[in-house]
Amino acid sequence: MEITLTKTRIRAGVWEGVLQAFGEQPFHPVIEVLHLEVALRDVRIEAAPDSKKRWHIQVPIPVELLSDGVQTFLIRDAKSGERLDSFTIITGAAMEEDIRAEVDLLRAELDMLKKAFRRHCLETMA
Repeated sequence: MEITLTKTRIRAGVWEGVLQAFGEQPFHPVIEVLHLEVALRDVRIEAAPDSKKRWHIQVPIPVELLSDGVQTFLIRDAKSGERLDSFTIITGAAMEEDIRAEVDLLRAELDMLKKAFRRHCLETMA
């Protein structure tokens, strides 16, 4: 089953997107949004009224997570751990072509890969 997540907008402190599933098998999305490896609460998933394979996703951005610098949020399929998308919020002094967002995203992805690799090693040794 292939799934895609497309951002539609950020409005009033809520990230919004559309999740689409492709394939014949039934699918029920379980999405998690991580900030510094901590899952956000209150992520809303609502089935699109015109499709059984599309959902509207809303991620309220907690104000307590916003501070000077770069804040990166990873959106992934909670079942498979597959990264679906990410978004970055930069507060404080704006910088053109800020590479900090990319470095923060790479760190988060590296942490996710390290966990998956350790889990794989433990499973193969057992």
